[in-house]
Amino acid sequence: MDKKTIAVDFDGTIVANAYPDIGKPLLFAFDTLKKLQSEGHLLILWTYRSGKKLEEAVAFCKKNGITFYTVNKSYPEEEMSPNISRKINADLFIDDRNIGGMMGWGEIHHLLIEDTNTSKKPNLKAKRPKKGFLSRMEDLFKDQNDTDV
Repeated sequence: MDKKTIAVDFDGTIVANAYPDIGKPLLFAFDTLKKLQSEGHLLILWTYRSGKKLEEAVAFCKKNGITFYTVNKSYPEEEMSPNISRKINADLFIDDRNIGGMMGWGEIHHLLIEDTNTSKKPNLKAKRPKKGFLSRMEDLFKDQNDTDV
């Protein structure tokens, strides 16, 4: 599978929403982000935070094992000015403000990890090759869009 650039929100997505403070990490958020990075995907922190509050969020993520490719911009060398949009060039966005809400990190985490207990699901592994997280997510969204009228 192709490597993706994924923009991830902070408040309400990685941590519980307690802005301007930092909330508690959401269950499986950091585990999932670490898995995405280990698969070679680029993670961008894309947040409303700026200045000292942004520095605190970046430091919190780093303390929890995540160093982002870049923060609030599309690539590290991008120069920010008032004339440049803060819209991020990413393949996917993980944000609590998605239409229909955000899939929980627990669900995302389970999509990343194959069930090692083959006695429960022997036919699933035999019928399909192992897919990465993003391929499974794309399949899930295709299935949802196919059933929508």
